[in-house]
Amino acid sequence: MLPRRGSVDAPLRVAVLISGGGSGLASIIKYEGKGNRAYKTVLVLSDSEEAPGLRHGLSNGIKTIGLTVPRLEGKKESRLAHERTVHSRLVENHVELVVLAGYMRILTPSFVGHWKGRLLNIHPSLLPKYPGAHAHRDALLDQAKVSGCTVHLVDEGVDSGPILAQSEVPVHRSDSVDDLQNRIKLVEHDLYPRIIDEYSTDPKSFIHRLVN
Repeated sequence: MLPRRGSVDAPLRVAVLISGGGSGLASIIKYEGKGNRAYKTVLVLSDSEEAPGLRHGLSNGIKTIGLTVPRLEGKKESRLAHERTVHSRLVENHVELVVLAGYMRILTPSFVGHWKGRLLNIHPSLLPKYPGAHAHRDALLDQAKVSGCTVHLVDEGVDSGPILAQSEVPVHRSDSVDDLQNRIKLVEHDLYPRIIDEYSTDPKSFIHRLVN
């Protein structure tokens, strides 16, 4: 199910999910504040109460919650309990679009099923190349000359959903993982907020353009 069309007068209510420092979240909030947008960040959630990135939500007056994963007998039970709590917070706050920005948890098919079409992610490679948690390392090991980032809809696989947009970055022979990561982050912070806004404006037409 796709979200409704957002507008300046009635922006889509967005939740941003993070795990770490929140630089992606900061870029989304910054872009939002520079003009009239079709989305509005109304909720920031993290999988840890200690995530440094929570400060970006708090300092901008956005409802911000750290949700530590419960310690239950089994990892599956802990994971499902955490996702139920996340889902409840999204529903309680009337969220219409969920944006993953450095959220380091793989979501279950059950959770994705609730939000499919309304769940975006950015990945630091030119998918389908280098999916997973070590994209920069894998690009360097492959001696790639070009990498970049991909905004995509989340499906039940790992970094396998429909691609909405990509941006390329050169890979230098002297690059370390940190070098490549930092160069790609710069383009992520430019691309992701713009695509969130474009997708929010008319999701159905955005998807239609991709398949035609």
